[in-house]
Amino acid sequence: MKGHATSNATATSNGAEISNGTATSNGAGVSNGAGVSNGAGTSNGAPTLRDALKGTGGAARARQGTMLAFLGVLAFSGSFPGTVYAMRGFDPWLVAIGRAAVAGLIALVCLKAARLPLLPPRRHWPSYAVISLGVVFGFPVFSSLALDLGASTSHAAVVIALLPAATAACAVVRAGERPRPLFWAACAAGAAAITAFTLTRGQAGAAWPDLLLVGALLSAALGYTEGGRLTRTTPGWQVISHALVLSLPLTAVITAVLALTTPITPTAPALAGFAYVALISMFLGFIPWYAGLARGGIARAGQTQLAQPLLTLIWAWVLMGERFGPATVAAALAVLACVAVTQRTRS
Repeated sequence: MKGHATSNATATSNGAEISNGTATSNGAGVSNGAGVSNGAGTSNGAPTLRDALKGTGGAARARQGTMLAFLGVLAFSGSFPGTVYAMRGFDPWLVAIGRAAVAGLIALVCLKAARLPLLPPRRHWPSYAVISLGVVFGFPVFSSLALDLGASTSHAAVVIALLPAATAACAVVRAGERPRPLFWAACAAGAAAITAFTLTRGQAGAAWPDLLLVGALLSAALGYTEGGRLTRTTPGWQVISHALVLSLPLTAVITAVLALTTPITPTAPALAGFAYVALISMFLGFIPWYAGLARGGIARAGQTQLAQPLLTLIWAWVLMGERFGPATVAAALAVLACVAVTQRTRS
């Protein structure tokens, strides 16, 4: 008695031991007022070593997610220049759908080589349908048509500037993430800075290209969000592979028809551009991108997209001869500052 609880001197609950008035049960409190939670904390609020290690591991995982997401952004940043080069020898519809067909064949080979099922579990098919509509069909088709109708690479970069905000908004609705107000403020500031930069480059697009770019924006945001959600339990390369393989019956047939009915001029630049958007933009880039979204959080890691317009403009300068002024440096600093703020906020 006297505050001591015993049962044959020892009692256990889920493997925890109660002895001399001290009780633990996977983190339950002790009878004398001292609290133990599986080594994770004490009743007086003082952090333990495991708390510190857990916090460090979470931060490291977030940083790793950001780096992986940035590798994906780096791969995607060449999509618009690659599409422009590809359309110099191929029809825009063939570029948009053909890239998915080629990537689908590569994905099929990879899944077979890894001895994995070619199709995902049936319960996930609705999610893969969203991914396919968003990033296999939607973004490539809308962006290719916009570029074909006169939108320049610089003007199309506006889409990428607004994509982080759209991805974060979709994450809030679909994946249950709740970024802090500071996160949204930094996101809006970064998007505003890069949008102002691209719009002052003297490329006022017509109505149809702008509408198509908005369609590309919404398509990518939906596909990125759903893909990032699935990669929490499935490796990123499998997610994009299954999406491509599920779409392959359509993309392969459409590509064959377009190849037979549209003019083709297979010059070296056109082939290089098509190879880039098919191998890098449509497949390899999604592997680190989806993995980064899963590790760092869709809304948080997705803010690395703020750097994509500047990267796209650098590729345009190197590959297409576009020149830049002091505004490029100012925009770069503004974007980097906003990205730094978003990475310091917790989802």
